Amino acid sequence: MLFYDSPNPAPNPRRVRIFAAEKGIELPSREVSIPKREQKAPEFLAKNPRGQTPALELDDGTVIAESVAIMRYLEAEHPEPPLFGTSAKDIAEIEMWSRRVEMILMPPVGAVWVHTHPFTAALPGRNAEWGEANRPRVAEAMRFFDQSLADREYLAGDAFSAADILLLTTVDFAGFVGLEMPEECEALAAWHDRVSARPSASA
Repeated sequence: MLFYDSPNPAPNPRRVRIFAAEKGIELPSREVSIPKREQKAPEFLAKNPRGQTPALELDDGTVIAESVAIMRYLEAEHPEPPLFGTSAKDIAEIEMWSRRVEMILMPPVGAVWVHTHPFTAALPGRNAEWGEANRPRVAEAMRFFDQSLADREYLAGDAFSAADILLLTTVDFAGFVGLEMPEECEALAAWHDRVSARPSASA
């Protein structure tokens, strides 16, 4: 098994690293440099035609791409501790909150990143106006998660889960892009302190 990884600030490979750290899984890995565009090299495109990291190559040659799909695979192979839930209710709630992170917060963060950040200046089709229009959407999304965390310790209930990993990596990536958490988001900030203190957060 080989994990094709990219270092911070890339948020999606970090999701898998945190997940594996929570499970105590040692993932043999190979670094793929995004600044050097190694993810677009023919040999990598043969493994993942989307040209993105992360990807997990199994011993039989199967390649699993997309961070959550890799996390699902690792959960099935290493069910303890459960990070996608065990009861029908827990599984559904973790899925719901994970989807909300990916549908509510990640798209505007990604738009600001792609269309305004200096690191992406060479990408074709940049639209600075569209990127700037998404800045208030990021703040609005963070306020939504702040309200959601007002009465709970973790995003999907009483236990740390995959949903927390998705939100943590997205909030941290937003910070790298220059999108700071609104000052009034006290519950989100307290949650961020809690999950950032976990050893896995440094993965």
